[in-house]
Amino acid sequence: MTDSPYAGEFSRMLMDLGYEESASRLKQFGRSDEIPFLDISKALLADERFEMGVAYSGMCLTSLPHKKLPDDQVWKRLGHDVTLLIEPGTLLINGEEKKFGVPYGARARMILIYLMSEAYRTKSREIRLGGSQRRWFEKMGISFGGETAKAIRDQSKRISACSLKFFWSTDEGADGFAKGGIVSSGLMFRDQVAKADDKQGSLFDDRVVLDPTFFEALEALEAHHVKLREEAIKQLKDRSLALDIYVWLAYRMRRITKDTFISWSALYDQFGGGVKQRKHFMLPFKNALRAACAAYPEARVEVDEKAGVVLKPSPLPFHRDYVAGISL
Repeated sequence: MTDSPYAGEFSRMLMDLGYEESASRLKQFGRSDEIPFLDISKALLADERFEMGVAYSGMCLTSLPHKKLPDDQVWKRLGHDVTLLIEPGTLLINGEEKKFGVPYGARARMILIYLMSEAYRTKSREIRLGGSQRRWFEKMGISFGGETAKAIRDQSKRISACSLKFFWSTDEGADGFAKGGIVSSGLMFRDQVAKADDKQGSLFDDRVVLDPTFFEALEALEAHHVKLREEAIKQLKDRSLALDIYVWLAYRMRRITKDTFISWSALYDQFGGGVKQRKHFMLPFKNALRAACAAYPEARVEVDEKAGVVLKPSPLPFHRDYVAGISL
């Protein structure tokens, strides 16, 4: 038995019934908790810009933690064909050493996707962010200020301090690895205005330089880039697991030519970081999958409660000739 809300149900409802009637029907059938998914699909259907973001597949197939870890803990994730280690690091803050744990949550993912997208677009390690913090995060659909600003500064320092190690196996039977950081300079936000008359005090460094190893991986593995819709990223900005699944779906749909089954065991190994017991994984994954499919309505996905997930050949998320998926 399969669940239909993973195959464009919300987008079809909107096109057939409009928003108000669709929301009314969800309430009528006791599905009020799914109205946020309807809102995501509404935003995607209304988006005519089709702006594109890009994520490196090594980050697609592995995931940052969703919650904060102890500052000295190394994060390890196994992906489809790559293993990622993220190690904490140390920065000098106001002349004093401070250790930062690995990046985590939706804000870290938004920052990374933006940096990788700009690097892909400009073909340069140097990324001109332009304007103020506020402009940057408003571009990503995030209102900057208060606790949000504090969280972004924290994640930015974690990204600046951490180091990455990728491990993979080649077709020739060799083991490959690459290590480095994410940024080599910049992305250091000011915690407060240094001078009362400093009109630039609320700005961060307009120039971010990516770590050479990280950039070379982006540049060399051109075929491993995944194109994403910026509006989808914005709609999932507060849902870190859904954002991971959206990027993963975009990557997998590039390669799928026939129905592809993925077991609950495999899904747990890839997305279950932070969930101690497998039996507690299915419900949050299914909810996140619904949000991801609402942001990627072209994706055709079926869920079997006992076995796992079936991915069906689907248009890519930046495909302009939109056709809603149908659950067969």
